[in-house]
Amino acid sequence: MNDNLKALSDEGVSIWLDDISRERLQTGNLAELIRDKGVVGVTSNPTIFAKALSKGSAYDEQVRDLAVRGVDVEEGVRSITTYDIRWAADVLRPVYDRTDGVDGRVSIEVDPRLAHDTEKTVAEAKALWWLVDRPNLFIKIPATLAGLPAITETLARGISVNVTLIFSLERYGQVIDAFFEGLEKAKANGHDLSKIESVASFFVSRVDSEIDKRLEKLGNTELRGKAGIANARLAYALFEERSATDRWKALKDAGARPQRPLWASTGVKNPDYRDTMYVEELVAPNTVNTMPEPTLEAAADHGEIRGDTIRGRYDEARALMAALKEAGVDYDDVVRVLEEEGVEKFEASWTELLETVKRELEDKAG
Repeated sequence: MNDNLKALSDEGVSIWLDDISRERLQTGNLAELIRDKGVVGVTSNPTIFAKALSKGSAYDEQVRDLAVRGVDVEEGVRSITTYDIRWAADVLRPVYDRTDGVDGRVSIEVDPRLAHDTEKTVAEAKALWWLVDRPNLFIKIPATLAGLPAITETLARGISVNVTLIFSLERYGQVIDAFFEGLEKAKANGHDLSKIESVASFFVSRVDSEIDKRLEKLGNTELRGKAGIANARLAYALFEERSATDRWKALKDAGARPQRPLWASTGVKNPDYRDTMYVEELVAPNTVNTMPEPTLEAAADHGEIRGDTIRGRYDEARALMAALKEAGVDYDDVVRVLEEEGVEKFEASWTELLETVKRELEDKAG
């Protein structure tokens, strides 16, 4: 295993790959990344699937069969995506077994057009859980206001959840509450809490992109590229704080596992910044870092793992956020815009995926 990535793993960071494709599975590349790069999980999204479908011929046979059967686009999308997710889950099953179910997980997203509909999100989560039928699956549910009760109800049914699209500390606190309530209901429903896992995906680079844009308008370049990491560090502080509550201790005594913070959107958007900064500066136990492959390769090549870079730096993070406020950056507005744009981007990606599958089905049918 690569030394840099081993050092990261040894610090308690689970390394996940933010990518999936049929070609990656067919060639054995995912298995290689598990062996050589310490990858212990996979996340997916509609953009990743649309990109995979538009390249090469790995999906041709399945798409041709779907076209012959005359399936509609929605069924085609789910048939294609869940096939890859099942395959990836099987490749990662040894990791799942070795880590007693903590890692070895693969995430699939609910239809993002349902982000503001609690009931439909829960129904979709149940359908995906049934369709993939693997214990090492995560259902991705966005942390919108409608998503919060959906997270609770999905967990209450014994289904593991990757809570995605978290930007603000306030919303993260609500996600933790939804997680606790979901486990409490799951326990009341007779589920084994030790079998239910959850992660809370805190987006990092998008925070910097939005705040940097505002800082440039304000003529302030000194604070650029620092907000995303500070925000994530304060999220970890909240994770620690809530992990010390009596409510969590009662759940832990009943067998529950913690909902680990997951650092998402860790590919650096600004070429002026160090390409591994969202890896190196967010190291702490019980965390996940899901990386696009270029970030993973960069961390393996020249990542500098210096031990824990989160705990002990909370005051520094608070001071940075206070300085941003003093400079004129409205944090509440930033996270509102990011959530709204995030849902819109997810919906646009889903539409792109639908259109890609539609073209492929029409092409094969013709």
